[in-house]
Amino acid sequence: MQTRSKMFSRLLMPAAIALLAGWTAPKGCDPWLGHAHDHGGGDHGGSKDPAAALKTKTPIKHLVVVYGENISFDHYFGTYPKAENREGEKPFHALPHTPKVNNLVTPLDPTRGFEPVANVDLLNQNPNATNTANGADAANPFRLGPNQGATEDMGHNYKPEQQAANKGAMDLFPKYTGAAGPPPSDAPPAAATKGQVMAYYDGNTLDVLWGLAQHYALNDNSWSTTFGPSTPGAINLIAGQTNGFSAWNKDPATMSPNHVTPDGNGNWTMIGDTDPLNDVCSTGADQNLMSGRNIGDLLNAKKISWGWFEGGFDLTITNPNGTTGCHRETDPTVEDFVSTATDYIPHHQPFQYYASTANPQHARPSSVAAIGQSLQADGKSVDPANHQYDSHDFFDALAAGNFPAVTYLKAPAFQDGHGGYSNPVDEQAFIKQVVEAIQASPFWESTAIVLAYDDSDGWYDHQAPTILNPSTGVADALNGDGVCNSGAQQRAALSKPLDGVDGKPALGRCGFGTRQPLLVISPWAKKNFVDHTLTDQSSILKFIEDNWLDGERIQRGGSFDEYAGSIENMFDF
Repeated sequence: MQTRSKMFSRLLMPAAIALLAGWTAPKGCDPWLGHAHDHGGGDHGGSKDPAAALKTKTPIKHLVVVYGENISFDHYFGTYPKAENREGEKPFHALPHTPKVNNLVTPLDPTRGFEPVANVDLLNQNPNATNTANGADAANPFRLGPNQGATEDMGHNYKPEQQAANKGAMDLFPKYTGAAGPPPSDAPPAAATKGQVMAYYDGNTLDVLWGLAQHYALNDNSWSTTFGPSTPGAINLIAGQTNGFSAWNKDPATMSPNHVTPDGNGNWTMIGDTDPLNDVCSTGADQNLMSGRNIGDLLNAKKISWGWFEGGFDLTITNPNGTTGCHRETDPTVEDFVSTATDYIPHHQPFQYYASTANPQHARPSSVAAIGQSLQADGKSVDPANHQYDSHDFFDALAAGNFPAVTYLKAPAFQDGHGGYSNPVDEQAFIKQVVEAIQASPFWESTAIVLAYDDSDGWYDHQAPTILNPSTGVADALNGDGVCNSGAQQRAALSKPLDGVDGKPALGRCGFGTRQPLLVISPWAKKNFVDHTLTDQSSILKFIEDNWLDGERIQRGGSFDEYAGSIENMFDF
């Protein structure tokens, strides 16, 4: 652990730096000025912080995972740190000596120590523009500006994502994951075709995210644990194991092949967006519960406070537009959008898929003081919320001085970043709200905020994946029909698929899948740093296990957290 003097030196970074990247300090609080509190069981604002007293491997006593929706790395960081700065747009200027990242402008080869890739022009001579199999949808990458947040939702199912990657050539995105639809206002012609999948934003739109990357740590080698959309990504975040159904609303053999696939052992692997069985808000045709353990089970066993906080989960609220219950919805602030999603989306809530951690009726916590706890304030009665809350409960608890050790935050749908119903502007408003609230709290000095994503939405990314876990199931197609076993290997693939919950190798979990942004925001994060460590969604799970649980794993030989790379290189402990 760092000495106290070294800690103060990192907290006293000049505030003026923040203004260079478009990131402004919270009102009344400088994000680079800390609070003089001890790291062990300290007094925070006059109240004890139970999480500070817990034994941890690192100085991090509070972890907040802001889990966004459907962004590939190149979609948000394809030209980082260079923005076009067109007239009328908020300018973005990178700090001196910003490291290069593996993106469309400066492609690096992760199989060769991140050496620069020579003689490649991904912006103007992209393989998705030259591969004739894309037909009239073939396109080069193109920029969208701050007024062009209203994009279509791309295709991002397990098999099409593998087909788009095309044996590692990464050249069939328009054909397999592109979606045509109403393009953003004044967008390039390709946005009206399935070539819209090639679009990217820069720092003139993403001033908050790019600003945070300038002052904290960004990883350009982080992946979805497996191919596929939101629900497998969310399950991998908390369990690293998408195999094994325990209950369902109908025979899984009759469910959509985009949602489930046979595991080869008589059970099923989740590869798509089913709904959680018994959730009062679930309406999907395919619903199930999962077998096995999740991180909530492990934290409960050690009496460590935690919670999943998702916008719209509180069914007692009526929105200003009159919507309430499971039908609460909020219109995006960006023009050209109409509301297409309720605030709460059941298949984005992974703990609802496990009987042990579910809150099917969305019962409210007994008190603000009980948020994060298994028991009510009396220390005896079980709290009805079972660690499942609304996003507003996080801010309420934080303001009251109650900050769980492990927090998962999911924005209301209009702010989660998902194409088709959300957008980068509203997404960043939520991120900024979270960061500012924590930085203004007495807990900032012992907190790490991790910004991560559940999947790529099928948006183009140029980097071929490393395949760690092979699969030869009916839904696999990366290396040919029924085969997913090799990519741009940064490490050797496992000799056989990871075990399912029954201890036998299970099909349908090929990964790593698609590349997404990963940022760490903390006084302990390295500054203006780009980490090349190979990580995936279960790396966040691994950090929790290592920091609080002495390296316990969900399922030895079966869950990805056993094999995940570490996010600790993004810190300077």
